[in-house]
Formats: sequence, structure tokens, C-alpha cells
Amino acid sequence: MAYRPRPPPQTRGSTDDRRLAFRRQPPGKGIVIKRIAILISGRGSNMEALLQAALPAEVCAVISNDPSAKGLASAAARGLPVQAIDHKAHASRESFDAALAAAINASGAELVVLAGFMRVLSAGFVERYRGRLVNIHPSLLPSFKGLHTHRQALAAGVRIHGCTVHFVTPELDHGPIIIQAAVPVLPGDDEASLAARVLVEEHRIYPLALRWLCEDRVRLHADGRVEIAGAAAAAGALHSPALQ
Repeated sequence: MAYRPRPPPQTRGSTDDRRLAFRRQPPGKGIVIKRIAILISGRGSNMEALLQAALPAEVCAVISNDPSAKGLASAAARGLPVQAIDHKAHASRESFDAALAAAINASGAELVVLAGFMRVLSAGFVERYRGRLVNIHPSLLPSFKGLHTHRQALAAGVRIHGCTVHFVTPELDHGPIIIQAAVPVLPGDDEASLAARVLVEEHRIYPLALRWLCEDRVRLHADGRVEIAGAAAAAGALHSPALQ
């Protein structure tokens, strides 16, 4: 999101002061700012792509299950409210998810955005945020669910790989798809080179999907169909420059 920091205060301010100091400037008439919580587990490269995208949103929380996650430091440096909820300190998945939900609810988030969040969430947690919980997965779902997706793609011998932004449902990596982008698998690719090519597309389509969500252009039907207002423009966005 596009942030314009105020001049540094003479005295140390509260967390709320710092959050307001980095709030996105008021959008155009008719656009309502959405409050989003971003969940990370590592360096937060997808989080950074979202923060740089000038979305009509306010990041009201950046939360990690790993207190050592590098993304927490970069978010804090931007003046964003950060919190670590160590999953290792909880005896069960449900206990961790309850603590995570309490933090999200306290932040007032309207959308919950998984950006490299490496925890499988319980069915109860997912149902609590159904239709408001989104994820980006480094494969063209429904192919190659779970971990090591680039290794899976290379082992399968596919010629096209990519990434998917989807709503989260209790079934792992199976929710309704909002947008996908494809990249070629080139001769001589290894996991690292393929992952780097996919990551470029992740950083392109995740901000786009979040913009649609923040602008209330995405409709999730009861049967799992996803409808995007301005379908022609959305279809044009699906074309990946990497395939040219």
C-alpha cells in the first residue's frame, strides 16, 4: 500500500499513533478503505509486494507464527503493528488458532491475507473467516498441492507451472480460485530457477487480487464459483508476460 509517513514525533508515540502515521492517504470518492491482516512465516516477500502496491487498504496487523520471521522486522520498520504468536508455545493446533483468531479480531481486520504463512489452519478457524481468508500458492491448482511444488512440477515433467490466488477452505490448497498466472518450465530448470520465475508472477497477481477484493469486485457464490466485476479486464490480467 502507498504510505506517506508524517514527520517523526518528538516523543515516542503509541502503536496506534505509528499505525496512523503510515496509513494510506484517503482514496478517491466512493472507495472505502479495507482493513487487512497479513499472516507470514518468513521473509515476507509477498507481503512486501502488497505493501508497495498502493491498495485501498490499511494493514492493521502483521502476524507471524515464528518470532524470528524476517518479515516482522521489515513490517515494523514501516510503522505497521506486528505480533508474533509462536505456534510452538501451544499444545494443539486449535489452541494456536484460537490465539491467532483473537489477535486478528482485536485488530479489526476485514480481510485475512496469507502471505507465505506456513501453518495448516484448523477447519474451525477457516470457517470463521470463510470468504474473507485468501492465500497464494506456488502452483496452478489443483495441481501440486502442499509443499515443494516446484520439485513436484519438475518431477511430473510439466511444461507450464505457475501460481494461484484462492479463497481458503478446510481442504488444503483447494479453495475457489480468484486468479492464476502461468510460467514456462524451461530446459535446464532446477527448483531455484523455476521458483524465481514463479515468484515474479506471485508478486504481480497477489496485489491485483487484493485490489479486486478491497474494491468489492469479487463475489464468492455459494457453489464455490468466483465472479469478478469487470470480467473482460480481469481476463486480460490473466495473461502472463512470462509466457510471451
